[in-house]
Amino acid sequence: MLLLFDIDGTLLQGAAGTHLDALFAAIRAVHGIDPAALESKVATPGRTDGEIARAILIRAGVSATRIDERASEVLAECSRLYAELCTDDLSHTLLPGNRELLEWLSGRDGVRLSLVTGNYEAVARIKLRRATIGHYFPAGQGGFGSDSEDRAALPPIARRRAGEGGVSYRRERTIVIGDTPRDIACAHADELRCFAVTTGGYDAAALSGADAILPNAAGLRARLERTLDTVPR
Repeated sequence: MLLLFDIDGTLLQGAAGTHLDALFAAIRAVHGIDPAALESKVATPGRTDGEIARAILIRAGVSATRIDERASEVLAECSRLYAELCTDDLSHTLLPGNRELLEWLSGRDGVRLSLVTGNYEAVARIKLRRATIGHYFPAGQGGFGSDSEDRAALPPIARRRAGEGGVSYRRERTIVIGDTPRDIACAHADELRCFAVTTGGYDAAALSGADAILPNAAGLRARLERTLDTVPR
């Protein structure tokens, strides 16, 4: 099984503030636009970094052409600033039970851990490394906000990277794990299952489209154990 984890609200809680500060600072540096000064705010949960930046800049009157031309600059500046601004130790942001969950999963035969996150990859890797769980998620795998602004495009990217011989990892053996309706939507857009946890900002009613809804890492482990035990070898 290929398990594609979201980060903020799913694995970590409280690590997104500095990340958003870095993204806003990058937008100011590259475009001269202050996101905090805009009257209309952009809802960020579940969105990719590039999508957030684009929504802010469009509201500020920046043309789509200009946004496209400088998207790589925003990505690079955000990644650089996050490395500077982020505290060296994010272990306190790891949600209860997730370390034990990842350790258990990493020890199971036939389980592959990967990521589908709206974070730019450089930001995601720093965040997980400083939260002391980066080693569970191998380099060269996953789908990130630096791959596409469209979150729905990320699971296919992650499955392709996890595949072999030019064949993507099988849909029926892939599960997205997240905490927002956008995690559910991106999974179902690729015809994948999604297990949702209510550890982020959404309750069970808001996550009703998921294939399973769990309250925490312990509930997720129990659900995954039943699922993994039924997978043919």
